[in-house]
Amino acid sequence: MSALPASARGTSHLHAQDALRAVPLIPRNLALGVLAAYRAVISPLYGDVCAYYPSCSAYAVGAVQQHGAVKGAALSAWRILRCNPWTRGGVDDVRPHKNFPHALTPRGFVVPARKD
Repeated sequence: MSALPASARGTSHLHAQDALRAVPLIPRNLALGVLAAYRAVISPLYGDVCAYYPSCSAYAVGAVQQHGAVKGAALSAWRILRCNPWTRGGVDDVRPHKNFPHALTPRGFVVPARKD
């Protein structure tokens, strides 16, 4: 079982000829690796305590995938600040990037989209 939500996984793979195009995605993928480790090791210790759906860590995964490491971290921090005992909670999905030019791997990492 993956530590990532199903919506954060894809079917693409990184091909050798796309390695240079993937270099700008390294910070995003490093952040996704940290989030996957958090979701696998620490998140199960807390249980289901988030007032929102998806959970704050799943939201962070989607935000970093869609918007990059910096903006995704900012969106995630804002979500965590809103997740408190006095909030009503509810469904709060990440707004998708208008022109998402990448693809997702089965492990949730972001790779350049193939044109073929």
